[in-house]
Amino acid sequence: QVKLLESGGGSVQTGGSLRLSCAASGRSISIYTMGWFRQAPGKEREFVAAINLNGDSTCYADSVKGRFTISRDNTKNTVYLQMDSVKPADTAVYYCAAPTTPVAAPEDVAGGYYLEFWGQGTLVTVSS
Repeated sequence: QVKLLESGGGSVQTGGSLRLSCAASGRSISIYTMGWFRQAPGKEREFVAAINLNGDSTCYADSVKGRFTISRDNTKNTVYLQMDSVKPADTAVYYCAAPTTPVAAPEDVAGGYYLEFWGQGTLVTVSS
């Protein structure tokens, strides 16, 4: 069992930056691909970014490519999402997710496969 706790959300103006963190407990995440998802008001949850176990392979949604950067620090059991050049369309609750198996690749996480563990989410509000 793994518990995920997101932090770092808040209010930011268009064009600004924000860094989200996802701290894991109960199990080392060092051998697992990790992902970030988001859910905007009235919309379904969507994929944002994923990173493989050692950080040398990443995957991004087209809507955030070039603006967001996912990274991880396995010594701290933590995954990050650096959000730059944010837009009002980025307003959402952001969730960290972990798969149930080490075989999941970033593309699997992007497709929603193998995901079992979710954090409670952190709200990001971008004002124009």
